[in-house]
Amino acid sequence: MAIIAQLSDIHLAAGKNGEVDDDSGPVRALRAAVSSLLALPARPDAVVLTGDLADGGRPAEYARLHALLSPLPMAVYPLPGNHDDRDALRDAFRDHPAVAGSGQDGAPVQYAVDVNGVRLVCCDTTVSGNPHGEMDDERLAWLDDVLAAAPETPTVVATHHPPYPLGIRFIDDMRFADTTGFAKTVARHPQVARVISGHVHRGSVGSLGTTVCTTCPSTYRQLFLDLTRPGRAAVTGEPAGFAVHLVTEENATTHFVPTGNYRPLMEVD
Repeated sequence: MAIIAQLSDIHLAAGKNGEVDDDSGPVRALRAAVSSLLALPARPDAVVLTGDLADGGRPAEYARLHALLSPLPMAVYPLPGNHDDRDALRDAFRDHPAVAGSGQDGAPVQYAVDVNGVRLVCCDTTVSGNPHGEMDDERLAWLDDVLAAAPETPTVVATHHPPYPLGIRFIDDMRFADTTGFAKTVARHPQVARVISGHVHRGSVGSLGTTVCTTCPSTYRQLFLDLTRPGRAAVTGEPAGFAVHLVTEENATTHFVPTGNYRPLMEVD
């Protein structure tokens, strides 16, 4: 059994001076998320960061991110989103062997790790200079090979862009382009218990064939749920949060957790 926490869409932003303001909203929000995660009765075995970790892809943003995550005693596994810079992210997390070993010079940041008997496969769906995502033939071949290497091990596949429509117009416009190849690849490997994504700034549950897929709340700001057409692109005052995935040999369960100090009010018989 493994407990994997998911933080997403952190959007640490450097100001005009090139530094990240320690009192900025994204910094305070990430501190709150880290504190809430550490207060969980059962601490996660690992934390995966599903993209848009920095707002501008600047080295200072990743350096601050690395420092703010330092209180976490468990392994942290980042992957890029459309706001991120692959090489700047990789350089900041060069002390993480899986990340550092994923290549250089703009190569996708993708790798697979073991988390307490569960495989976590981090896929890079970003397209340089574009907000949408995709998995080209080379990345799909990599994913297929990685999944084929451990067919009996429960597996979580992590992406930034979700592989299913949300019904939120401007998010779906920044879609995971042509998910057919991705869906076929995942379908060939029934050990995939969950596909988890970011990008949406809110929790949701969807599917890819018979595979359950989820998106994660942002640690910073949530997007307004407007399913009308054309709909509004807006943020809302909903609480920030993160996701916790419990994965066993039999199944996977996802919990969405708001950040904050929510202690038990009473024992329930």
